[in-house]
Amino acid sequence: MIVSKEISNWIKSYAGEYNRDSLVIGISGGVDSSVVSTLCAMTELPVFVLTMPIRQKEDQNSLSMKHGEWLVKKYNNVSHCIIPLDSVYNSFQDSLGSSFDNEHAFANTKSRLRMVTLHQISASKKGIVVGTGNKIEDFGVGFFTKYGDGGVDISPIADLMKSEVYSLGKELGILQEILDAPPTDGLWEDGRTDKEQLGGLTYDELERSMKIEEQSILCISKEESEKLIRYQDIRKANLHKMEPIPVFQRSNFLEKNDIKLWDDL
Repeated sequence: MIVSKEISNWIKSYAGEYNRDSLVIGISGGVDSSVVSTLCAMTELPVFVLTMPIRQKEDQNSLSMKHGEWLVKKYNNVSHCIIPLDSVYNSFQDSLGSSFDNEHAFANTKSRLRMVTLHQISASKKGIVVGTGNKIEDFGVGFFTKYGDGGVDISPIADLMKSEVYSLGKELGILQEILDAPPTDGLWEDGRTDKEQLGGLTYDELERSMKIEEQSILCISKEESEKLIRYQDIRKANLHKMEPIPVFQRSNFLEKNDIKLWDDL
């Protein structure tokens, strides 16, 4: 439990450094948000965990509810808030759907609506929004919504591989149903899993590919090579999420074209 205590202390220290009174986090019923919300609860700061269903499949919403109930029973500093966002999403879709219909964009809208909600509550409670992305998602394949679940204040498990998150989950006593459930972002009404969205690659396979690339491992099997290529293709398509927003550098342009600064003209 050394790592869990270190992360929990880090969260609490950050909140104290920036004079924040509470922690706000969305829980999906997945292992990542379950682990992070538990680490937040361990800080003893007031914690607001939010279940925010949007046309949610019953099994996914059920796991979120069960984890919220488990947290409230285990930690007296946790408040579990259920905030249905169906009507907000439906209104948004009705306003834009006929002219700007795009299934993937609307899936991402769900994530962005949830993040807006988290920040609203965070502002009202002088809190910080705590992220739930792991290392593979945040820095490997960019499997998150830009300005959605990527729009957080701190990321406690973003340096942990998915396998390490599962290990933490077991140590923390996270519900077995959650540990056993197929990972999914919960944004699709057909209930598609992360594996289905990530080219058929499991998190174990993504983790192996990430290590092969980072450590420049040369001796790999043909199967590993094929999976590495698929990993790299997904990563390349999502690099725009992981890199800083491009900014036009005026000084570079002026120097290249031998032009003086406008203030000197």
